[in-house]
Amino acid sequence: MWMAASLLLSAAATEGVRRFAPRAGMLDLPGPRRSHGVPTPRGGGAGVALVGLAAFAVFAWLGSAGAGWMGAGLLLVAAAGWRDDRRPLAPGWRLAAQLLAGVCLALALARAQAAPAVVVLGFVAVPVLVNAWNFIDGIDGLAASQALLCALALAWGLQEAGRWLALALIAACLGFLPFNVPRARVFAGDVGSSALGYLLACLLGLALQACPPARWPLLALPLAAVLVDTGLTLLRRILRRERWWQPHLQHLYQRWARALGHPRVTLRYAAWTALAIACMVWLQTVPIAWAYGGCGAFLGASTWLWWRGQARAGAEGVA
Repeated sequence: MWMAASLLLSAAATEGVRRFAPRAGMLDLPGPRRSHGVPTPRGGGAGVALVGLAAFAVFAWLGSAGAGWMGAGLLLVAAAGWRDDRRPLAPGWRLAAQLLAGVCLALALARAQAAPAVVVLGFVAVPVLVNAWNFIDGIDGLAASQALLCALALAWGLQEAGRWLALALIAACLGFLPFNVPRARVFAGDVGSSALGYLLACLLGLALQACPPARWPLLALPLAAVLVDTGLTLLRRILRRERWWQPHLQHLYQRWARALGHPRVTLRYAAWTALAIACMVWLQTVPIAWAYGGCGAFLGASTWLWWRGQARAGAEGVA
């Protein structure tokens, strides 16, 4: 019933925004820095934010420590994203909302008696994951499918509220995806990508709290496909002294989407993340030295595949 309610709320809100967005001028128009060819409503990911807010409200009512602070952080990033979907919001204001949301998550983890290292990592995770999911929200199905798989992976080992939050996020993604694949009728928008990134940061913080510190690096594996593509692309743009904060088509997923189409790229990323989850689960059972070696090998393979894919795209003239 919990997942069904989350799925229905997400789907209903997505359909509502899809109908509302054209009247409000919330349309992503085709252009040289876009991966779609027709005007498409944006902001459909508001349903994900509503599911998250409802979940935190329930947890707070049940007395879960820190749930109110987590909900406040989600409200901050979702409100900034919705405002940006309606009318462009200056990057400084969006970053300020993300940092304040990071403080909220850090306070929530502190209230839940998390270790100081977990509190700090929770704060850092918010701007990192919110921006990473904003960067990959450029082709049909990619952001929501990656969030779904990462939520499934981070739920491993969680108990009580953490697992219920993961189930709510998985259901919210399932409610949104039929509107976004195989051909998008609505985009998640900044409100949706911000909510996805923030909720994953919450799950990561809770997973760090529940996991022995020696195994923390394994929690990076499900996020590898997203973080490697977004992180290395951003680093390359900075090193080239490009205006890295502006929209572009230089992420690997964007370059290959122009050659292969959105569904094939989204499925390839999903397959790699599914393999990452399988590796994470297996590496939890082996000696720590083997676990670190396997984790490093997988992240190294992800980096090599990114470099190789970028090189092939350049050789084949993919913009």
